[in-house]
Amino acid sequence: MFFRMIKGAFTRQWKKMMMIALTVALGSSLATAMINVMMDVGDKVNQELKTYGANITVVPKSSSVVNSLYEIEGADTQAYLLESELGNIKTIFWAFNIVDFAPFIDTKAELGGEQIRLVGTWFDHHLELPTGETLNTGVQNLRTWWDITEGEWLSERTWDKDTDPVMVGEALAKRMSLHSGDTVTLSTLSGNKDFVVAGIYSSGDEADDEMFAPMDTVQLLSDKDGYLSSIEVSALTTPDNELAIKAAKDPGSLTISQYETWYCTAYCSSICYQIQEVITDSVASPVRQVADSEGAILEKTHLLMLLITILSLVGSALGITNLVTASVMERSNEIGLLKAIGATNGAISALVLSEIMLTGIVGAAVGYFAGFGFAQIIGQTVFGSSIEMKLFVIPIVAVLVIAVVLVGSLPAIRMLLSLRPAEVLHGR
Repeated sequence: MFFRMIKGAFTRQWKKMMMIALTVALGSSLATAMINVMMDVGDKVNQELKTYGANITVVPKSSSVVNSLYEIEGADTQAYLLESELGNIKTIFWAFNIVDFAPFIDTKAELGGEQIRLVGTWFDHHLELPTGETLNTGVQNLRTWWDITEGEWLSERTWDKDTDPVMVGEALAKRMSLHSGDTVTLSTLSGNKDFVVAGIYSSGDEADDEMFAPMDTVQLLSDKDGYLSSIEVSALTTPDNELAIKAAKDPGSLTISQYETWYCTAYCSSICYQIQEVITDSVASPVRQVADSEGAILEKTHLLMLLITILSLVGSALGITNLVTASVMERSNEIGLLKAIGATNGAISALVLSEIMLTGIVGAAVGYFAGFGFAQIIGQTVFGSSIEMKLFVIPIVAVLVIAVVLVGSLPAIRMLLSLRPAEVLHGR
């Protein structure tokens, strides 16, 4: 009898049931889209921010101490890192979060009577890792915002080995009237050396007044074969929280449980700590402008999506309230008759809620798949990539839909409980 009454309600009020299902579908689709994007947006935002440079710098420990004490960047402390240890960066616990890295060593040179900074680095270096894997990394991947105004990116693997190439900053090239293909003579401590200009770049920062050459060339000129002055690392990180901030100050202050949580989470501070473990006498520190921007952007993005989800669910609850209340008012005679022949308030409430819940399940199922489609549209439009489908979103959406349906049905249930059979059946 119970199921026959539910079937009858769907038959007689199919239009209202469709409207309730549509209302639930709209709410659940937005919730599904926002939650899926929210769970995946961290990596997407991180990937976008990686195009703006490294978020971790690694320098020799003694250089870091001098810089901290005297607030001098690039102080010459005669301290260096070992080039042979570079591959160790990809052996840490969060190796897969290391997107790119590039080593640097610099020396002073003279060009046309002007002292300039000659920087050695990798451009598109093919690296054999200690794990047996290979990696192509370097400045070309790390500084994608550089605009090559003349010539092309210097390619270590295709450049003629009989010549020494160099890339020149736009500001320096204008002062010295240099163009792609020109030969320049630099005076260094090791003597004079000719270079061919492979390309001219515009970086928008102090690098516009510098020259970049292959690292082994600059190491030879500065008599520092096998040594580096710094490493820039681009890593996917999790925004810092209280635990990460505490650990960054002193990892020794953490309990064993806190230490394990921190070490096994991709905080910028934990990745820096792990890099220090594999690079001898080094200090790895986050580039605060980039790291803080990542955290701030992620927090604001999550807050925006959370607000959209809440508002969509509130709207669905209000829509369900109006539709269910109208349904109960239309069926007041039927409900009054059920009460008159002995049906309890609990039984009638269960009947109405069962009808709404079944309708809500249908709407939620349709809304989930529609919401996942919306998530893909957001992913492709904003981030240029798809959003991963996460199965744990299903129970979250299910709980939210149940809560919305229950809250939206409460005013109608209260009206149902207040109906008096005698008044309803007499038309009052």
